[in-house]
Amino acid sequence: MAEGTLYIGNKRYSSWSLRGWLAVRLAGLEVEEVVIPIAGKGPGSTPAVAAASPSGLLPYLEHRGAKVWDSLAIGEYCAELAPGLWPADRALRAHCRAIAAEMHAGFRGLRQAMPMNLGRRFPGQGRTPEALADIARIEAIWREARAKSGGPFLGGAEFGLVDAMYAPVATRFLTWQPELAEDSLDYVAAVRAHPLMVAWYEAALQEPDAWLIPHYETPA
Repeated sequence: MAEGTLYIGNKRYSSWSLRGWLAVRLAGLEVEEVVIPIAGKGPGSTPAVAAASPSGLLPYLEHRGAKVWDSLAIGEYCAELAPGLWPADRALRAHCRAIAAEMHAGFRGLRQAMPMNLGRRFPGQGRTPEALADIARIEAIWREARAKSGGPFLGGAEFGLVDAMYAPVATRFLTWQPELAEDSLDYVAAVRAHPLMVAWYEAALQEPDAWLIPHYETPA
């Protein structure tokens, strides 16, 4: 029986929803999943989203009386119920929290130039100076984290919350295909092959055509 509800946006486009969904699924929470189509001007751009979420944004989780919005907050809530979502080692756990927070707060250039779209490929496009600078920083983050943890994921052998935060970046790299180092490509492949990512992609590609957003499908 469901113990709550997770509200998310289109799986094809909603990067923040992917982060929250991964956290909830990794923690094994029994919740009903409600997908609310977004209009393309931001996750709070429809009356349905505004009616569902206190912040007017997605994702939004209701679970056992708790009401949690913002994907990082959802992740931390899930980690209280499933502590293994962060690394056991104190220093590595702190490092993973720091780079997760950096992802949450930054990389605006990449977000704007290379939006998430799981159904298309735009090789060679979106390579603005700001996006390329963000990509260089992300590759450095991934390289350092995997060196510290031993990989193949950022926190070690298992896909965890820090990987959930960077999973939408991996999808962007698959869509826009910027130049990446071999170790970055290896990490992207590991993220894409995770069973939860496989399931998300499959569901995204089954969404109705009526949910497609033209400017995400034909970027300038």
